[in-house]
Amino acid sequence: MNAQNPNLHTADAYQDLVTAARFQSTRRVPIPDLTYPDGVRIAVNFTLDFDAMLLRRLLNEPWGQKAKGEFGGRIGIWRILDMFDANDVKVTLFTPGRIGELYPKALHRAVAAGHELADHMWEHDVPKDPAIEEAHLNRAVATLSQIAGKPITGTRSSHTPALLRACGITYNSFTSANTTPFYELDEQGANPLLQLPFHYALDDAMFFSFGWLATPNAAQRILDVDEVFEIWWASFLQQYKKGGYLNFLLHPFVSGHAMRVDMLERLIQRMKTLPGVWFPTCGAIADHIFANHPFKPVQE
Repeated sequence: MNAQNPNLHTADAYQDLVTAARFQSTRRVPIPDLTYPDGVRIAVNFTLDFDAMLLRRLLNEPWGQKAKGEFGGRIGIWRILDMFDANDVKVTLFTPGRIGELYPKALHRAVAAGHELADHMWEHDVPKDPAIEEAHLNRAVATLSQIAGKPITGTRSSHTPALLRACGITYNSFTSANTTPFYELDEQGANPLLQLPFHYALDDAMFFSFGWLATPNAAQRILDVDEVFEIWWASFLQQYKKGGYLNFLLHPFVSGHAMRVDMLERLIQRMKTLPGVWFPTCGAIADHIFANHPFKPVQE
């Protein structure tokens, strides 16, 4: 801080915030006239972050946390996919490429049922070295595309947008910057990607985990499934009334437990009692938006 002018640092910090806010507003391009197919009032994406034990190992968590990740790969993913299939809801699995080596049967099972595979990095990490980042991304996309039987088009990651575009990735789901889909440019104002935003209030780990991402245990508690049901139903109803969008972020090692699978099924079945609810994969809604609301640069 400047000793002669103690307000200088504060003023500089404020100006930095103003600059950042204006910069971000030029990068994030809204879709103000977003419409859905005829008869659809709301689009609901159910997405699975299927990283099994990879993030647990990356964070060097205790063995109990790693075991929970393995539960997701061996049991949770199968339970939750069975439930979605029984209710005719297609989901997007954002999964690290390495999962294609660790749990290939689960991914092939998902593809056979019509679910979508999308990138979630190679080992749930974006390397800082550009060459290694590119190698990891190419390997992940190739592995998942081979299992999917077609090129994958989505990611949930902080990979460099230019690299993503070069790999055929057209949409990302890695932000809470808005409540409805929008286009996002890179820092040079190029390489637009469609963003399908999620919110941590619709993330199962926020309600069913202690110490999530190093959060102190005192700041969290594991909620009863009926409490989460009411929170998520209220979120859905609010967006349904305005004709909006929801993106649920689920983890098989979290939501793959029996009571939570049952709660999700009750939630889906209650949503289906209302007309005009669409349950697309992320790829399906992205294709609809590209066809009907293509990217248009902001006019200065």
